[in-house]
Amino acid sequence: MRSFVALTPIVGTILFPLMVPITIARFGLAPGVVVALLITTIWFVAMLRTAEMPH
Repeated sequence: MRSFVALTPIVGTILFPLMVPITIARFGLAPGVVVALLITTIWFVAMLRTAEMPH
């Protein structure tokens, strides 16, 4: 679990700028926006689920 927590911000930071322009170039703007929203939502939920809050 600790490695997942450490990799969550890195994976989102790398995945978003790679997938969105590729999707826009191959399929168009609308699918690119959908992919951006999906990646952002999944990344946000993963970051919230793995957040370590002080007690």
